[in-house]
Parts: sequence; C-alpha cells; structure tokens
Amino acid sequence: MKLHKLIWLFAGCLLVISACAVPAGQAFLHVPQAASASINTPEARVLPAGVYGGGATDNLIIYRQATPTQAAPTETPDEPGDTPGNINPLTGLPVNNAQNLLLPPALVTITNWPPSARPQAGLSFSPIVFEWYIGEGMSRYQALFYGDYPETVNNGSHGSPDPTDPQNGSIPPSDEVTLGPIRSGRLPFEYVRNLYNGFLIMASAYKGVANNLNEFTNVFGSDDGDINSAMIKVTQIENIAENNQKKLGDTSLSGMLFDPVAPQGGAPASRLWFMYNILNQVIWQYDETDGAYHRYQYTGDDRNQFIEDTDRLNGNPLTYSNLIILYAEHRYCTETAYDVDLMYVNRAPALLFRDGQVYKIYWTTKSEDYEKTTGKVRPIRFMDEQGNPFPFKPGQTWIHVVPLGTRVWETRPSDVVDSMIYDQVKKEPSVLFDNIRYEGVGSGEWATRYLASLMIEDKDVCTKIRGQ
Repeated sequence: MKLHKLIWLFAGCLLVISACAVPAGQAFLHVPQAASASINTPEARVLPAGVYGGGATDNLIIYRQATPTQAAPTETPDEPGDTPGNINPLTGLPVNNAQNLLLPPALVTITNWPPSARPQAGLSFSPIVFEWYIGEGMSRYQALFYGDYPETVNNGSHGSPDPTDPQNGSIPPSDEVTLGPIRSGRLPFEYVRNLYNGFLIMASAYKGVANNLNEFTNVFGSDDGDINSAMIKVTQIENIAENNQKKLGDTSLSGMLFDPVAPQGGAPASRLWFMYNILNQVIWQYDETDGAYHRYQYTGDDRNQFIEDTDRLNGNPLTYSNLIILYAEHRYCTETAYDVDLMYVNRAPALLFRDGQVYKIYWTTKSEDYEKTTGKVRPIRFMDEQGNPFPFKPGQTWIHVVPLGTRVWETRPSDVVDSMIYDQVKKEPSVLFDNIRYEGVGSGEWATRYLASLMIEDKDVCTKIRGQ
C-alpha cells in the first residue's frame, strides 16, 4: 500500500513539473475550418499544423440554447443522416439483425482501472465509446451497444483464443457471453443516456449521483474479493432493452453523416497521444492496412510498455475508424464529482481523426425541426463551420471528452516511443515526458493532456449531488 501511494505521489510531482514544459503555443487558433463534402461549402482549405486549445477565444465558447419547450409528438420529419433498413445510424454499416435497431441502446459503464481489468469484454462491438475522466488520473468508459450484440464467446483471461489457456475450456452457450467489468455511474452519463434515448448499465453509483440518473440497471460483482467481477450477460442486456423499449418508445438516432471518402482540408494525423497522468496514457496509432486507429495503453506497472488493447471476447485489437476530442464545459464540486452538461448546445468545438487526418469541426445538440415537432432529442451531431453535417468514416467511433481549453499539439517524431509501441521496449516514465513535451510542427503525431485544473468550480454541482 505504501509503495502504491509513493508511485502516485511521484506521478503527481512529475505532472506538476511537466506542466511548465508543455508547449506554450498559441490560443485555440482562429483558422480556416476543414471543409466537409457538403455541396454548399466553400473550397477546402488545409488545416494549418500547430497547436490547438488553451484560450477562451470564440472557438472555445459554447453557445447554449435556453431549454426549449418540447412540443407534443407528431410525425417524424426526414432528417439528414436518416438510415433505412438494416443500416446502423451510429456506424453507417449494415447489421445482421435489423430488428435490434428497434431496441434502445444500452450504455454500459466499463472500467479501465485498475489495470487488472484489462482486457475488457465487449468494447470491439460498441458503435460508440465515450471515455470519461473520473479523478486521480483515471478514466472510465461508457460503451454504447446498439444493433448487433456481441456473439463471440469469452476466450480466456488474456483476451486470446489460445487453446492452452486453462480458462478457455469448452465453448460456452451464447447466453453465457458477458460484458464488463462494470463499475459505478457518473453524473455526465445521464446526458448521454438522454441524447441516445437509451438505458444505463452500471455497478450502482454514489447516492447523490444515482438520484440524478434515470433508466438504469445495477449489476453487482460475484466475488467480494475481486473488484473486476461485476459482469453482465449479453442476453440480460437484450431483455432489458426489450423491456425499456416499451417505456422509451420509438426514437431517432439520426444526425450522423458517413462517407468512406475522406474529405479535403485535414492535416496529417498518424498518431494521437492522450495522457491523463504518468500511469494512464493512451496512444492511438493509425494503421493504413485497415484504415483505423489502434489503441495502445501504457501498462502503468513495472513493465513500462505500451500494450495494444484487445477485446477478451475474441482477442481482436481495439480499432476505431473515428476518434473525437470533444470539448465541453466541465463544472465540479470535487475532482471526482463533476458535471458536463451536453444538452441544448448550439455549437462547441471538436477534433475528428479519420483516415490518418485530423479535422477541426464542431458538435451540437441544439433543438431543430425534429426536436421541435416530436418533443424528443437526437444524439450529438457533428458539423463544419457553416453548420453542414461533417462526414465520419463508416465504422466505430471513440470519443474523448475534455474540458474547454485543453491543448492539442504536434510532438516531434520519436524512435523511443515507436520502439515502445511496435517492439514492446521498456522505458522509464520520465522518458515519455521528455518526448511528449517537445513540439514537432508538421509531424502528424498529435498529443494532448487532460488537465482537471481546467474545470470550473461550481457549488451548484455540490447542491445537485447532495440534493439540497
């Protein structure tokens, strides 16, 4: 226990020291935006390489609507991004069972800490994953399951279909396939649930948080001595979805636009290095062979390596066609108790990584014709500067939610970091700080750090949790 505390103390000291070493750069640049494939957009202009974030300029201001008065439901109008038949509107890809598209999405809280929880089960099947900061340098996933549910069997303790693994055994029935490990809910999870008209799966929550969440099911561990024992069967999620469909009713998950052809106007982006702290770092590496970003997680233990994340259900690597850095206003009571209101936002900034390129775009949840005529809401929509839907690559999307002012910059190329990813070379954590803090404009290797200090203190969040 003392050693664990010393490690975290060391990590905190390094973060304080390194804070001054991050590239100073400019504020969030007021630069030409990447153009989408929309007919009425002006000619595409190249997104300048350099530093993004770090200022309270117009680009980092969230324009929020007053909460609209919702009308009584009427016939649903056609919306851009509507998808027919068996196409999943959250991926732009066909599903095997179109009937599942009539069921509401499940939003499952999946842990990333402690490291013994990895590899997790089910993430490779999730159309959209939100990654949230939960305090003390740790992050947690809110994985959305919609369309085809995971059908692959659990392959063993290490996410590998190795027949010599004693935990593999015989192939279990499909109703024994489980997802997780599952952990507790957080305040911002409710906004995502509401926007996607789904239901939450979590391992309970602090009472004051749970009082602000709706449509949730608690899942508890099967072993008091194993913090990672809370799992849920896929068949249970299907049953909950069918029961919730009666309460939640029909909904529209439209609004996303997909195009396999990458739009013009991006900047090279072969890598995204996302650092929470010295023990929690992620590198997304673009692979031209499959056209997706592969996730590598720093081990945070005596191995000192970046290990490619896999899904323990099938041993497949976690690969995503689209990565999003979504800027949102964070308001806190404490570092571990904060809120991120995603509702009725006219426009806020985001960065999209796809096809080895990065684009400066925006996101919105404002009320438009659909919301005003049906009284319902739709998911987060992404757009260019002119307000036209911005095309994602067909496939899955991973969303990092960060505070306003979070900086993103290009790092200089590093053989050391490359060797940690591709050759599993062990390096001390201090080496990583030496590499991430130096700029390399035009390298296409981007980096960012999550800084809790960018949150805004708000007593109303304390009141919301305490129910006063």
